[in-house]
Amino acid sequence: MKNYILSVVLVLLSVVFVGVSGVSAQHDEMAKSVEGGGVKVKGWTGEIDAKEKTAGLTLNSAKLSDEGKGMRVTTGPAVTYWNPKNTAKGDYTVSATFTESKYMSINDHPHPYGIMVGGNDLGTANASYLYCAAYGNGSFIFRGMGPAPFQLGGRAPIKNDAVSKAAGVGQPVTQIIGITVKGDSISCSINNKVVATHTRAEVVGEGKLKSTDGVYGMRFGHNTDATVTDFKKTKAQ
Repeated sequence: MKNYILSVVLVLLSVVFVGVSGVSAQHDEMAKSVEGGGVKVKGWTGEIDAKEKTAGLTLNSAKLSDEGKGMRVTTGPAVTYWNPKNTAKGDYTVSATFTESKYMSINDHPHPYGIMVGGNDLGTANASYLYCAAYGNGSFIFRGMGPAPFQLGGRAPIKNDAVSKAAGVGQPVTQIIGITVKGDSISCSINNKVVATHTRAEVVGEGKLKSTDGVYGMRFGHNTDATVTDFKKTKAQ
């Protein structure tokens, strides 16, 4: 009987170990440099994450290009893109439509993409900005850089029914993502539904944003391929 119990315990431990190893391997997926990379949209620039730089990657390891009436982003390292001429202050909404034509086509687990606002000192060690990004599995994140990363609503992605879910790997999935600054509130909407709202005090201050006024752009996780259309700034409603 003791041998039987010991065998069961060993089996359970091995299952747990394999599961934990699988999760670790999944999140250790390395960024892959994109062939023919670089910023190919006039007026735009970008910055990859510091940890990607330590791995020997550069901005040319990802690709931003024109596609139809929009843009296409293929990463590569996690990257933030912006055009310095695109600025917003006071009350405003910045939004765009993001489409993965083939969900998870170049990664082994979902990666996020979305809107960035409040960009200040971009391209420097003191850069600060806020972004809301969606995953094709029905979850999202609302985070900032100030200049160290800070989370809003927790570290893990948050599930929300407003976020579109791909039917499966290789299938298309589209998200309309927007960030609205109005008065004392800063909110993220996905597919025309507000999924998170925070006060100005939660996002602006020491170790957070310099201001909600600033440059706006896009934020993409590593190893992700999506098109961006209807990228715009409008009056906050």
